[in-house]
Amino acid sequence: MTRAQLDKQPDEVAAMFDRTARRYDLVNDVISLGQVRLWRKAVAAAVDAGPGEIVLDLGAGTGTSTDSFTALGARAIASDFSLGMLRTGVRRHGGNALTGAGVPFIAGDALRLPFADEVFDAVTISVALRNVHDTAQALREMLRVTRPGGRLVILEFSHVTVDAFDLVYREYLMKMLPKVAGMFGSNDDSYEYLAESIRDWPDQATLAGVIQRAGWERVAWRNLTMGIVAMHRGFKPRPSKG
Repeated sequence: MTRAQLDKQPDEVAAMFDRTARRYDLVNDVISLGQVRLWRKAVAAAVDAGPGEIVLDLGAGTGTSTDSFTALGARAIASDFSLGMLRTGVRRHGGNALTGAGVPFIAGDALRLPFADEVFDAVTISVALRNVHDTAQALREMLRVTRPGGRLVILEFSHVTVDAFDLVYREYLMKMLPKVAGMFGSNDDSYEYLAESIRDWPDQATLAGVIQRAGWERVAWRNLTMGIVAMHRGFKPRPSKG
């Protein structure tokens, strides 16, 4: 495989993550120096889903992030376009072919979500929006399946806000990250792709504008870990009275 490019076709991206599924969670924990666990808690707090609510966790991979929502009493669906990730998630959750310990695992393309209109109280996607071929279309699909007044929470790699740290971070990202992943037996091509996609991803304000133009309102963001990742939040407009 050549170095991953942002215009990679969805089936190729899915196949790439299929190959890395077995060690995906372990490698993410290592390369983030454990920060991924704090990011996951921040997302769960922002989604703020409780009993009786339904959450769609897109790009859920093995479902580790989905557990954050069910722990708060909400129902949650884990969806991903990588069948390898989903199979690993079901197995680790001790489930059958469709569910893992009560969490449904559903294969789905973010550009054509296999869900009816306005069924979710919240939709969230963590460090996976970059992998979608058409960001704006994915955001419109998330809007479609969210109930009026429902919320969107996006966690995505972003642009470091501390200049002195930015150069060090980029050197680690482009040179060391694939090597560290390879040391743990993961598919280093997928982490070359990760590094490239992070480098070329829009900054916080630009992504906020894309989210707003897709139809979400009250869009805001918060930087985590000096802007290595940013958490964007928005709400689906309610129908105007009258």
